[in-house]
This record gives sequence, C-alpha cells and structure tokens, in this order.
Amino acid sequence: MKSGQRLWNREELILAINLYCKLPFGKLHKGNPEVIHLANLIGRTPGSVAFKLVNFASLDPSLQARGIKGAQNASKLDLAVWNEFYHNWDQLPFESEKLLSQYERTTVEELNQLDISQLPQEGKVRSQVVQARVNQNFFRSMVIAAYNNQCCITGLANSNLLIAGHIRPWALDEKNRMNPRNGIAINSLHDKAFEQGLITILPTYKIKISSALKKQKDAVTKDFFLRYDNESIFLPKRFYPDKAFLEYHNDERFQK
Repeated sequence: MKSGQRLWNREELILAINLYCKLPFGKLHKGNPEVIHLANLIGRTPGSVAFKLVNFASLDPSLQARGIKGAQNASKLDLAVWNEFYHNWDQLPFESEKLLSQYERTTVEELNQLDISQLPQEGKVRSQVVQARVNQNFFRSMVIAAYNNQCCITGLANSNLLIAGHIRPWALDEKNRMNPRNGIAINSLHDKAFEQGLITILPTYKIKISSALKKQKDAVTKDFFLRYDNESIFLPKRFYPDKAFLEYHNDERFQK
C-alpha cells in the first residue's frame, strides 16, 4: 500500500459491491457520476472506487466463466466481503441499502422512493414490507444493469420498458428471490408470455416458442413471437441465467 493510502473497511466494501451490482459492466470507471458520488460519500477518490469495482469483477464467477479477469489484486477482505454478499442474496442487498441510506443521511424508504402513505405505519409488518420492496428495487437494478438495459428477447434498449423477470417464480422459491442468476431483463409482453409458459429459454440460451403460439398464423403473432423461435437471447454481461433454473422453466412451466 502506498504512503498516505488507507485500507478499505467492511462498510466501504459493502457499499462498493452495492454499486458494482447496480452498474452496467461498461460503466465501472472513474468518470461515472455514480462512482464519483460514492467516492464523495466515503471520502475516497473516484479512481480508488473504480479500481475497487474492477477488483470485484475479478471475483465475479459470471465474468470468470467468460474469461474476463478484472484487476488481479483483490485483498483478503475484498474476497471475504464479496463471498458474504454473493452467497447471501436474501439479506445483504437490503443491509447494503440500509447502510447506503445512513451515508446519504436519509431513510431506506426515501432512498428507494417508496410511497410512505402506502406502507403499514409501524412494527414487524412495516419492516417486512419495506424490505420486500427495497429488495425488489435492488433485484431490478441488478438484472437490468447486467443486461446493459436491454431486453434479452428483442434487444429493446429502454430500461423504462423492461421488467426484471424471475425464472423460478418469486412465490415458489424464496431462497432465490434475490439471486440475479434467477432473473432476466425482458419487456412486459414477453415477460407475460414467459410467465404463462408460452415461451421459454433453453439451457443453451435459445428461445423456444410453444406449440400453442405456433398454431397461430396471424401477422402479429409472427412478428412478436414466431420470429424469435430458436434465436439466441441477448446475453447479460454478468450473472448469466442459471441453467438449472432454465431447465426448471422448460420442464415445469413451458407449454410444449
């Protein structure tokens, strides 16, 4: 470590991982306003924060699988906090948002722009509702960022029109509700079709259209669905869909 530098602490690393998850891979640089903002919050330079984000890229299994190495000098604490976060999706994202709200000198509800009037007034129920909604926001940010704000089916590049859809449904798999590898960035029409089993994504990342839709020969069905049969999805830059989850959807949800 160079003279004058200080070691990163656990809180700072958690905030850096929070940002890493929410930024598209190509925006992990010191000129990004969000990187600059976090640097100001924790009293570090934008370059230091950007370098730490690239350190985390070296620890990300989804990038390692693509042969992307990132910076190769992550510390033991980097690795420990990364593993704690990466294997604890149901808790650490929310904890990181609460921590971020403290640094921002606000509440986690305000940070996530929750409508206070729509929340229970107090107690355990309120805490549960707040955590669920914050987690939903964080999951969406992770998944949309992973796909670089692009629909995996059509390539539509407008995040306002995209949904972070679950492969294994939210209601059926509590353990993987927040797992970004259980998510796909998808437009609302194809998300509905995916939920209904009218389309699926094979473990080869190919799109498959159901026989029910194939029976429809109208131009609209052809344009919006049949044209994508056997086409490859637009893959994310990280957090590839888990093939086991895709197999589940193909076997249990898809109307073959």
